[in-house]
Amino acid sequence: MARAWVYDRSGTKKYEAAVAKAKTTGRKPPSRWEVMYYDQSGSLRTEVARNKRTAEARCSDLEVSLSSGSYVDPVEGKVSFSTVAERWIDSRHDLKPQTWWKYRALLDNHVNERWGDQPLVKIDHEEISTWVARLLKSKDEGGSGLGASQARHCYRVLAMVLEWCVPKRLPRNPARGVKLPIRPESEHVYLSYEQIERLASASAGLVTKYKVPTAGAAINRALILLLAYTGMRWGEAAALRIGKVDLKNRRIRVVSTFTEINGVQCEGLPKNGKPRTVPIPASLVPVLREVVGNRGDDQLVFRTARKQSLRANNWRVREFNAAVKAAGLGDLGLTPHKLRHTAASLAIAAGADVKVLQQMLGHATAAMTLDIYGHLFPDRLDEVATKLDRNRTKALRRSARDDAA
Repeated sequence: MARAWVYDRSGTKKYEAAVAKAKTTGRKPPSRWEVMYYDQSGSLRTEVARNKRTAEARCSDLEVSLSSGSYVDPVEGKVSFSTVAERWIDSRHDLKPQTWWKYRALLDNHVNERWGDQPLVKIDHEEISTWVARLLKSKDEGGSGLGASQARHCYRVLAMVLEWCVPKRLPRNPARGVKLPIRPESEHVYLSYEQIERLASASAGLVTKYKVPTAGAAINRALILLLAYTGMRWGEAAALRIGKVDLKNRRIRVVSTFTEINGVQCEGLPKNGKPRTVPIPASLVPVLREVVGNRGDDQLVFRTARKQSLRANNWRVREFNAAVKAAGLGDLGLTPHKLRHTAASLAIAAGADVKVLQQMLGHATAAMTLDIYGHLFPDRLDEVATKLDRNRTKALRRSARDDAA
């Protein structure tokens, strides 16, 4: 027995009565065509079609979806996007708090603003493409004035919510394949050894307007040198405990990081969720030993003069920016995070391969490392060709000797 079929309602008393009533009230008569089918639970379902062609097309689609198991109950797809988005964000207990709040803000400020009241089945690929383009337009042009990166983040949240609806509410994700804006290449800053030392020295001599050392003057030099020569993220260095610093073996175990959520400092796992070990250059050992002293393993390596943890914005504005200016590096657009790029460039110049650099920086994959720093690796094509030629020449000589013997 067919699971779906087209039913012509003309000629039935109920349909004729409905047509007659529509005519007397001046309304459009009801459609004579229905699609009838048994859903996956065996229940008989009906859908009204505008005409016979539409009914036959819908009947064919139902036959395929019911046979393949991809059938979606039309009622499920009529739920508004915001309703499903709330359920999705509440289910994301796997996210770090800062990521959860980031998604929350994107939903509230951009995604739900456009799609919140829209039924899921009414969201299509073309509309999503138009929306992404509008995010990039200035507010004067009726857009949101977002940069490429922020627009991509908005799209990603929309796409994740829609993907969560497949296959229960949607047969496929309409956001798949949308062309996204190209993220502009960030302006990396690569300091030289001399510039690093100048910056570190300037940070150690900072004073307030009252001519007393700043809150971070005692630890600034060690912190900047650590960031520039190990590639640790600022939050990882700020959360570093003395017990995770092995000066004898010149290793640091990165197990946590500081982030700020709604003005509250939180400690959690590193960015990719995995601890890692980074090497300490031998010349930094005495610098770190002076900061560590004889304090307990559970204490923070870097803290203010009042023995408080460092706060990202305070340290950057009051300590780092002042040191950059004092060191005469103010025209480089330098930030604490860009010291990480410096560490990568110095490691590559020192001969580190991509896997070593990946481990050092804590990237999830080597591909990510190459995407960011691949242009810094030297072109070794000539080197490879030279070695191949040398080995081939040796092989030819051996063959010649064997033939002569």
